Amino acid sequence: MEDKLMLMIPGPTPVPEAALLALAKHPIGHRTNEFSNILADVTANLKWLHQTESDVLMLNVSGTGAVEAGIINFLSPGDRILVGSNGKFGERWAEVGQAYGLNVETITAEWGQPLDPAQFADKLQADTAKEIKAVIVTHSETSTGVLNDLETINRHVKEHGEALIIVDAVTSLGAFNLPVDAWGLDVVASGSQKGYMIPPGLGFVAVSAKAWEAYKTAKLPKYYLDLGKYKKSAAKNTTPFTPPVNLIVALHTTLGMMKEEGLESIFGRHERQKNATRAAIKGLNLPLFAADDCASPAITAVAPPNIEADKIRSLMKKRFDIALAGGQDHLKNKIFRIGHLGFVSDRDILSCIASLEVVLLELGYENFTPGAGVAAAAKVLNG
Repeated sequence: MEDKLMLMIPGPTPVPEAALLALAKHPIGHRTNEFSNILADVTANLKWLHQTESDVLMLNVSGTGAVEAGIINFLSPGDRILVGSNGKFGERWAEVGQAYGLNVETITAEWGQPLDPAQFADKLQADTAKEIKAVIVTHSETSTGVLNDLETINRHVKEHGEALIIVDAVTSLGAFNLPVDAWGLDVVASGSQKGYMIPPGLGFVAVSAKAWEAYKTAKLPKYYLDLGKYKKSAAKNTTPFTPPVNLIVALHTTLGMMKEEGLESIFGRHERQKNATRAAIKGLNLPLFAADDCASPAITAVAPPNIEADKIRSLMKKRFDIALAGGQDHLKNKIFRIGHLGFVSDRDILSCIASLEVVLLELGYENFTPGAGVAAAAKVLNG
């Protein structure tokens, strides 16, 4: 059936009808008072979502561009940085650092395992000369469904005193309680196609006062991603370059929806749907790729035994028009990932699990009682 696609991936995520209608409006001028008023509201609501009084800047980029901007605006060539790497995106930030001539040291964990905060503590405590200028951590590692212990890692960074904490919060911002000011986070990057519930195209970077001090002496090359330009423009409720006007109008709509729902309800919804999904997978006797104590609220990775993950994904799309995400790099065809991020409802979880049961049976996997996955999810959702 056409036009019934259900996105159950970590991004792009489903878009509410109200935001789709906002996208369909005739564009307005980006140098008009009308657009400036929208920008003012959006900026205020972004600060609310980030739980910060500091700057939250919008760039015409994806999440990767937002993280890259968060790196290059506050560092200089040769600076020593620590990068947590336990998945595809942790690896990416190390590659970005190397591309810009930074002295990159990685702290690694096996894919599917969380980063060990003690390893960060050891490196930071040993740095008596205060040569480490930044620590980069992927909060929710989308490739594996692992939520890293950012709060503890950040405490070790704060004890160091000199280093900035730079956070990839692309699939945690808007899904998990991330109080930027309370935790003292310096740079937090995210992307519009995740918890913000709009299509790809906007990146966001929250910047602390400490980071702005580092900006003054940072020497890495930048122009379009120069956050100083965005800061000056944002203070005047405008933008340094032509923005994606309708995306921002749609963001204005979804941020209003999020404020109406409230932060506690948003975080509670993501936690509930994460738990329901994981309970369902256990009910189907399928192995979860990440342990319960480090599970991401955005994505659940599943490692099906004796069955190709991509066959499950293909049949889910063919039979039910439900899109699941696949594994990356060495996990390709080894895992599939169920997204429960952004504009996802309890009904979507139940529909996805029920469809998954049918697909598993059709592919010859019978190590479960039909209905067990749906029953396990329903029990959590009704709890």
